[in-house]
Amino acid sequence: MFQILKKQMLNPTICKMVVEAPRIAASALPGQFLIVRADEKGERIPLTISDFDRSSGSVTIVIQPIGKSTRHMVDDFAEGDCFADVVGPLGNASDFVNMSPEELASKRYVFIGGGLGTAPVYPQVKWLHEHGVPVDVIVGARTKDLIIYEEEFRSVCDHLYICTDDGSYGFKGVGTAQLEALAASGEKYTNAVAIGPMIMMKFSTLTCMRLGIPIMVSMNTLMVDGTGMCGACRLSVGGKTKFACVDGPEFDGALVDFDEAMRRNGQYKEEEAMNYGK
Repeated sequence: MFQILKKQMLNPTICKMVVEAPRIAASALPGQFLIVRADEKGERIPLTISDFDRSSGSVTIVIQPIGKSTRHMVDDFAEGDCFADVVGPLGNASDFVNMSPEELASKRYVFIGGGLGTAPVYPQVKWLHEHGVPVDVIVGARTKDLIIYEEEFRSVCDHLYICTDDGSYGFKGVGTAQLEALAASGEKYTNAVAIGPMIMMKFSTLTCMRLGIPIMVSMNTLMVDGTGMCGACRLSVGGKTKFACVDGPEFDGALVDFDEAMRRNGQYKEEEAMNYGK
């Protein structure tokens, strides 16, 4: 059993949980994910690791209720309760984890996080900060009330740029517009990472390609089974078939067929809507 050490609503729709899982925390790396099963009758839910603490033996997950199972996890579990199963770490770590110190020293990263995707950006930025790599972060949401992880980012990045669609906080506009404004002001980045809604990652990739910045994107939203067995997270990368769970979840954005991925990402929307809240 995996005890919930802390539960916090980050905004009206997103919940953060810190879960006791010492063996997972001991080997987790940025970019990887977990499979969580709430109880013995629950379905397997893939969730990207949003932080890990080796000293306390805990991992952090962030959940946005979409269907019956995620609603059950958020509504019916409190601090002190236990999940039946937490399996991980799964998937491949972010590519920079395997870079040499010399290569890391030549890098300057910019991250673009949108919505729920902002949370898994955090352990990546934290890791780079701990290894002395300069990092800027762009966080976007529709309104100020939906911004998450602001204080966490301020402690680990060089510059944090908040964007809201309605202009209620920070830069008025989407994250790609903020990135273009930074580039126009003379800011230069060697690498970019975007995590968030599929359409956001598509346009982040197009913007970075135009600016000449290599970009990695996380395709974790496609995953269902998380082991490569179901085929739900199949996508085309550089004209080859890949699976987000076993080959990723992060890929070179310039090689991803986003239109195909977006069609696949919507294949269970009807079932999710039918089950939501039941």
